[in-house]
This record gives sequence, structure tokens and C-alpha cells, in this order.
Amino acid sequence: MRKPLTFKELLRQDVKTVFLNPAEFGEEHTVNGKTMLIIIDDNELTEREKRMKSNMDGIYKKQTLIYVSALDYGPLPGIGKPVKIDGATFIVTDSLNEGGVYSLHLEANKS
Repeated sequence: MRKPLTFKELLRQDVKTVFLNPAEFGEEHTVNGKTMLIIIDDNELTEREKRMKSNMDGIYKKQTLIYVSALDYGPLPGIGKPVKIDGATFIVTDSLNEGGVYSLHLEANKS
């Protein structure tokens, strides 16, 4: 008889079948040259863009938050590491592993 899965194991299974499911929340994007399902948190993006930081030289900081499967992405990127999404380069300002799903706070300069 097989041992029942723990709650954490069940959550890890649900990463792609529920949370990143393209019929629900997930969308296909090219991340660091590899196609994978991610979630771009539009609500967080909207709130952050309201607080866009402006420098004196007309450069703005565009901030966004994405969720991606740890298995698809690979090692958790550290702060300051570049992440390329659909050709646009962002810098990691915060990264967390939330039970097999990475939460990546990203920032890019825009003029």
C-alpha cells in the first residue's frame, strides 16, 4: 500500500495542474530563452505602476511580479540577477520559493 501524500506534496502537484494551468491563470511566455507557464500579477503591477519611481533624468522604474514553477525555472534567482521575459530584461529585486512556486519581484528601467 502506498503512503498517502502530505499536504505539501499535494500542493507541489497542484502548481501546474491548478495554479499555473493555462485554462485558469497561467500564460505561456519566454523566460530566459525557455517557454514556460507563468502568471504576471496584473493587480500588483497596477499598484506598483501607480508608485512608479521617477529619476531626475526621465528614467522610470517599471516593476512587476511573476509566479513561475520552480521545476520549470531552475535555481531560485538571487537579488540583482537578470531575468529576460519575452525579450525584455528585468532585474530581480526579491525572490521567494512559495512551496514550489517562485514569486519574483522584478524591475526594469523605462524612459
